[in-house]
Amino acid sequence: MRHRQSGRQLNRNSSHRKAMFKNMTASLVDHEIIKTTLPKAKELRRVVEPLITRAKVDSVENRRLVFARVRDRDAVTKLFNELGPRYNERPGGYIRILKCGLRVGDKAPMALVELVDRPIDGDLMEEDDDE
Repeated sequence: MRHRQSGRQLNRNSSHRKAMFKNMTASLVDHEIIKTTLPKAKELRRVVEPLITRAKVDSVENRRLVFARVRDRDAVTKLFNELGPRYNERPGGYIRILKCGLRVGDKAPMALVELVDRPIDGDLMEEDDDE
């Protein structure tokens, strides 16, 4: 029985899920917008938002805790130097999930995951229009 078990399995074992969310977290921090399936996007929110909350207070302890989750030096540096100060006044809700239709091959519901208050680049807007 599945009583009191939080989180989605996503048809993967635990190590695969863990590695996938580490990679997705690093990509989201790096690009500030990614495209993925809707269930993965909803689950990614549970992973990334606590990391951004930790990044608000720049301490050795917080850096080590975030690095243990992400394992990417560039992502950790960007979290603490850019994203932490950017969201310092915001109490939560750092991620926006936008539904963007169904995938062509298998009709899986797709979503754009983006950081709220991110700077808008013309290049990204042109890429989204093409898709």
